[in-house]
This record gives sequence, C-alpha cells and structure tokens, in this order.
Amino acid sequence: MGNLMQIASAEIGVKEVRGSRSNPQIIRYAEESGFNNYRSDETAWCSLFTNWVAYKAGLERTNSLWARSWLNVGVPVSDPEPGDIVVFWRESRNSRKGHVGFFQGFSEDKSRVYCLGGNQRDMVSITAKPIEQVLGYRRLRFVNEITFSRKNLKRGDRGTEVVKLQDILKQLGFNCGTSDGIFGPKTEQCIKDLQATSENLEITGILDSKTKAYIQEVKSQDK
Repeated sequence: MGNLMQIASAEIGVKEVRGSRSNPQIIRYAEESGFNNYRSDETAWCSLFTNWVAYKAGLERTNSLWARSWLNVGVPVSDPEPGDIVVFWRESRNSRKGHVGFFQGFSEDKSRVYCLGGNQRDMVSITAKPIEQVLGYRRLRFVNEITFSRKNLKRGDRGTEVVKLQDILKQLGFNCGTSDGIFGPKTEQCIKDLQATSENLEITGILDSKTKAYIQEVKSQDK
C-alpha cells in the first residue's frame, strides 16, 4: 500500500507535548478524521493515528479510539505485508487493552514484529513488539470510488498506479505478492486471472479501459 505508507512514514517523529499543552499535529489528526471530542494528546492515540492515515489514504477505518476495534475491519491475512494493520494485546490478552499500527516486517528470528504507529514511546515511530502479543493482521480495503489514470498498464511498467493496482488485485483475492509498484509476471498473471472471470474481457494481462471498468464494477458490488 504505497500511498498509505508514504502518508504514515511522513509523520515519523511527531511527538506528544509534555504538560497541559498538546501537539497541534496530533489534534489535527483528530479533527481531520472526525474525532471532534478529542482534546489532549494525553489520551491514547495509536488508533487515532491509524484512523487518520486510513482516512487520508481512502481506506476503511473504525472511527474508534479503541485499538482492538481494528480486528473488526479489513480482510484477515496470515502473511502480512508492509502497510497491513497489526493489532497487539497489552498487559494481558483478556485486559481489553491493545495497540495498533502498520506492519513493517519481522525480526530475523521471527520473534518480534516491527510496527509503524502513533503513541509508540509517545511519538510516531517504528518499534518492535513480541510476536506472541499479536492478535491479528488486517488488510484494509478502499472505500472511495476507484479511479485510474487513462494510461494502460502492462508488464514492465512501474509507479504509484501499479501500487494501486496491486493493492486492488489483492483486495479482490488475486495474490500478486508485495505491492512494490513493479508490474511483473505475478501482476500480469493476476490481471489475466481477473479477466478470465468475465466473458466480455480479452485475456491479455494488460490493464486496459475495459478491465478498469470491470474492476470498478466488481468493487462497487463489494461495498
């Protein structure tokens, strides 16, 4: 999810203000994502930050400050990619307390999960948490109307439009691998697999105007 990760990464370093004042950037997260009663960055804001990033990226969100609320949205995944949601328990699995952020990767020994999130050491940062505290991973879906550029996409193309296409393909159930912005053989095959689900599309592996319209049709039925 290239756009999502660009938005989240750009906020690294935003930190709480000690004392009675609040960081205006954290208050802006609340205002822009609809948390009108949020007044102080002393209130836990990991889910607030996650909601704000999802809102800016045009993805589904929970509209809740409760970290574990993220277990109720998106598509459950067992093989997460950078940008997927990761939810942890805190203190005890049965405590109701939790933490949420964006999955970044695993440690080499697979014992820890790296997470980009808010309210991590009182700031937006990347930290590692024990893998045994993971409650689940979720892949968020687009909520706004999907739009593509006029350009056809084919094998060998690169860029943010390819990232968007790869994200959408995975949301539709076609596993094209990591959304790396490179239109390679996996992405081409997934386009062919998608085209094969319609009797009106030629199976070319190219994202042309008819295939774009078909994706928009299928996604509209998914809402």
